[in-house]
Amino acid sequence: MDFSQAFSWMNIRFLLEGLLVTIEVSLVSIVFSFIIGGLIGIIRFTKVPYFSKIVGIITDIIRNLPLLLIIFFAYFALPQIGVRLSIFWSAVAALTIFESAMLSEIFRAGLNAVPKGQMEAGLSTGLSYVQTMATIVFPQAFKSMIPAIVSQLISLIKDTSLAVIISLPELTHNAKIIYGQNSNYVIPMFLAMTFFYFVVCYLLSLLSKYLESRQYNY
Repeated sequence: MDFSQAFSWMNIRFLLEGLLVTIEVSLVSIVFSFIIGGLIGIIRFTKVPYFSKIVGIITDIIRNLPLLLIIFFAYFALPQIGVRLSIFWSAVAALTIFESAMLSEIFRAGLNAVPKGQMEAGLSTGLSYVQTMATIVFPQAFKSMIPAIVSQLISLIKDTSLAVIISLPELTHNAKIIYGQNSNYVIPMFLAMTFFYFVVCYLLSLLSKYLESRQYNY
């Protein structure tokens, strides 16, 4: 079977447009997830009476929900309570909610892995709790968290494909349109998606290995 027409410049450009949307959604979600997940992780680590437990319960509930359900909620349920988001921002909101919960557990585990003596040593030198966290505990914890964080971010990029259900014009959505017009293009489009997802995720995995190697060099 001749697949050359499937890989015409028009189709490749359409796929690249979808890949760009995938990357845009991923980057915005990563930034929000990193900030929110970090804050949640710190709140759970500090064990603020009642508040930390409530945040922990909500986080555990989100972590055990299917991402697809959260996407449906962001796009179909939020408008019912007056919150109307575009397809792009619905996808970002859903991914941010889900990934923040996942990253918060990584942050919490990383902070718990730092010996308690580090916190005590910082406080004994006259630093405040916040200063000790920011300058002593968190930097040590973050080094050990890098591989897990990058792995989770790779999962986030792959999870953007689930937003095809709300017609986000990302890579999978655009590939689906192409092979929907010609059933002979199914295999070429799956090969193209495999290639693009692999390249992006593999580059991130290389970044993880590089950062991990730098960690052991210090």
